[in-house]
Amino acid sequence: MAVLGKIRQRSIFLILVIGMALFAFVISGVFDGNSSNVGPTDPIGIVNDDEVEVALFRQLVEQTERAYNYSTLQSVNLVWQQSLRNTIFDQQFEVLGIDAGKDQLEQIISSDEAVISNPNFQNEAGFFDFGVFTDYIAQMKVENPVAYENWKYQEKSIIGVAKQRIYLDLIQSSTGMTEAEAKADFHFENDNVNLQYILIPYESVEDSLIQITDAEIKNYIRTHGADFKNEASRSIQYVAFEETPTQDDLSVIELRLDALKTDRIAYNDVSKLTDTLEGFKTTKNISDFIDQYSEVPFDSVYKARGEFNNQYADILFGLTPGEVFGPYRDRGDFKISRLIDLKKDASIRASHVLIAYNGATRATSTVNRTKAEAQSEANRIYRLARQNNTDFEALAREYSDGPTRTNGGDLGFFKEGEMVEEFFAFVNNNRVGSIGLVETEFGFHIIKVTDKDDLALIADVVAAAVPSDKTANEIFRKATQFEMDSNELGFIEVAEQNNYDVRPVKQITTLEENLPGLFQQRAIVKWAFEEDTAVGDVQRFSISGGGYVVVQLTEKVKEGVVENETIKKQVRQIIEKEKKAKLITQKYATYTTLEQLAEEESLTIETASAISQKNPTLVGAGNEPYVVGAAFTIEEGVESGLISGEKGVYKIKVTSKTIAEDLVDYTGYANALRQKASQTLLENIFLALESVAEIEDNRALYY
Repeated sequence: MAVLGKIRQRSIFLILVIGMALFAFVISGVFDGNSSNVGPTDPIGIVNDDEVEVALFRQLVEQTERAYNYSTLQSVNLVWQQSLRNTIFDQQFEVLGIDAGKDQLEQIISSDEAVISNPNFQNEAGFFDFGVFTDYIAQMKVENPVAYENWKYQEKSIIGVAKQRIYLDLIQSSTGMTEAEAKADFHFENDNVNLQYILIPYESVEDSLIQITDAEIKNYIRTHGADFKNEASRSIQYVAFEETPTQDDLSVIELRLDALKTDRIAYNDVSKLTDTLEGFKTTKNISDFIDQYSEVPFDSVYKARGEFNNQYADILFGLTPGEVFGPYRDRGDFKISRLIDLKKDASIRASHVLIAYNGATRATSTVNRTKAEAQSEANRIYRLARQNNTDFEALAREYSDGPTRTNGGDLGFFKEGEMVEEFFAFVNNNRVGSIGLVETEFGFHIIKVTDKDDLALIADVVAAAVPSDKTANEIFRKATQFEMDSNELGFIEVAEQNNYDVRPVKQITTLEENLPGLFQQRAIVKWAFEEDTAVGDVQRFSISGGGYVVVQLTEKVKEGVVENETIKKQVRQIIEKEKKAKLITQKYATYTTLEQLAEEESLTIETASAISQKNPTLVGAGNEPYVVGAAFTIEEGVESGLISGEKGVYKIKVTSKTIAEDLVDYTGYANALRQKASQTLLENIFLALESVAEIEDNRALYY
């Protein structure tokens, strides 16, 4: 669909309160009545003693899958986050006595384009009428009770949004920023220092000089437990047995397609006679021929060159009507193709500058100019566009109100029916390079025709490049044999004997479905988390796209603080850095100046300019917030002692310090900070409430 046509699309029902995830899972899907409440009634989750009902949860998961074409698990995770948010906020609303009624409901519904543009909800004058909307709901309650129940779920979501707005307004009205706070933030961002420094990296200390005991590691983990809490996880390793066709399989497919091109003699088992069967070149009933021999039905749509495999597009467009090309490989298929017809110059490419105005049928709501103002502006830009050597792309980027302004107004190739009638009529009737001014329901367009190409009607006989039954059976035999041998002789040992590639996957969490090299393999994850699956167990699974994987569970990690090898390695690095910092400090503590340290230890003095606390990055060293913070406590010309940083130990000298001039009034700056903070306020509130909530997550039991 061309970009101009996409301007017609309207937003789904989203209320953009910053930090909110998902609103109502597309209100347009409410009225189809397709839902299912079949299943267990146990809660899928419990949040502070409030249950998340599995029936409602499943309802929303199904709607999300339909609306966004997400996988089941993607939808589950999205709905879970929204359910947590709704439940946690509802609990706060109840404590605070916050409620929302008809007025708030009407305000939110009346702000959605998808609703107000629906003819079912418009009055005789063609405008959205909330009374008509409520009458529609009342009628639905009588005539379609299932759809009405769906609507009640949506209504609950809308009311939740309204309550969140009230809640956010209450919090914002109770928060403020003093002049002292605004002033401190201003200087934090705008004060800067220039400094010289020497970095003695931790790598300069030999690892052999550092001794770290298991007791030290255990003690560190015990005293810093909050930093090492793990989700429950599993690790696996697997060998893949993909169902890929052999060269012999591919040759057979090619020969079969090649034989279909021309007439052939075949024995008829019914008549006991030989018949002459039409070939693809000679058949007059192309649709029936394709239905009989192709794995993909006949497509009678004319297509542009860019819709075909680029490797063969020019060949296909160069055929004469009736001529057949192939067999050839097109991604995962083999094809023979016959050109049926060619429409000259029917695929058109154009660029445009859109000048919209308030009152145009399809104008965006942000446009304020009148039609007269728009026409005057369009005429001016039209004259500019017709001048010699004018950069049309630059005009579009500067003046266009359309979404294609970012790519110079280019609409790409399109054909009849993909543009509004007036627009297409101009580009169709004018040669490449022509520039014109056209009015449509979107506003005024300055159009430049940039290219024209043919459209082709091509019939394809398609055969998937798949393995033969013999090959598929052999792949199954190998996977099954490997599974059995691994249980008896060892996974790695058998893989090495057969030169199979073993792929490890570490730290899989309970609700994952996409693993490295394995797309949407939820069954593997569920198996790995089953209670009776033990480390070392081996299981074979079918994979999407054909083939099998043989999987071995290699590690089970419980939720909480677990002293596994990954954490021990991480802690060892932390302790090692601390001990190296101590050794470096002891070794170089006697040096009082940078020059002395650099000369006697053959180290380099580096410089860093205009460093602020807001961006504490030292060129050549990286992010060093503690070192930069220390620099702001040192007077000009003064040298520091040795400071432990992220990359090593530093000695610094502040060569100059620039303190930004105070603002006359910090009110505007404080307001800007408040506005910026409000954009993430609701999300931060939710995260804070979530962190102290008691949450029982049972998703893995259902999905």
